[in-house]
Amino acid sequence: MPVRFHGSPATHLTLPALEALGLPHASTTRHCPGITHPSEPVSPIGRETAAVLAPLGLDLGRVAFLRQVHGAAVRTVDAGGNAGEGDVVLTTKPAVSLAVFTADCLAVILHDPAGRRLALAHVGWRGTVKAAARAAVGALAVSGTRPMDLHAAVFPSIGPCCYEVDRAVIEPLSAAFPDRWEAWAQPTGPGKWRLDLWAANEFQLTSAGVRPDRIVNPRLCTGCRTDLFFSYRKEGSCGRLVTVAALPAVTEASP
Repeated sequence: MPVRFHGSPATHLTLPALEALGLPHASTTRHCPGITHPSEPVSPIGRETAAVLAPLGLDLGRVAFLRQVHGAAVRTVDAGGNAGEGDVVLTTKPAVSLAVFTADCLAVILHDPAGRRLALAHVGWRGTVKAAARAAVGALAVSGTRPMDLHAAVFPSIGPCCYEVDRAVIEPLSAAFPDRWEAWAQPTGPGKWRLDLWAANEFQLTSAGVRPDRIVNPRLCTGCRTDLFFSYRKEGSCGRLVTVAALPAVTEASP
């Protein structure tokens, strides 16, 4: 089972592949209470959300979040709070929760269990053009991670079934990836394409050294499942989903 839903109606989901690694994490649905639009300096995660996710081992009183700008800047944190402008947040500190907010964009978790490093990335089409996923792997590598040791997960986001774009998206994408973009874009009419951000970002991860068999993507489309998720493309102004994860606390081994 690639996804485990929690609550009735489901308030959040987890991925068994990450649970098996002992990584506390969750991604909310539209039925999870207490999430507001990210705004400085107040955490957009309210007490209701914290109560829902606390049983997973996530301390949302110590959550680090970003002012997301659809770029590829990486911020390294060792405590909760607003970490400034960026779209990738990284930590080596246990129990510090990292959060990214989406409503069609990809939320990507990158976890190095042996090296005890964690990064979360917010990636839309602009972040894809700027190679945010590759930047996240690169930042972890600089901190000491071997990319081949990483486990990656892509959370609910808009799929190629629902994501039609025009030249304003395709022109910068084709300039950034001249040899690859056509594999991710299916023409649907004059000046229109259906774009597969999942494939584009999985390519960036593997080209940065992440093993393909360590990338989990349940392929849940926010556009198809507005009963469960928010979708800016389908709904216009809407709420936000939050994907959050934290390195597990270190426990001393028994003598």
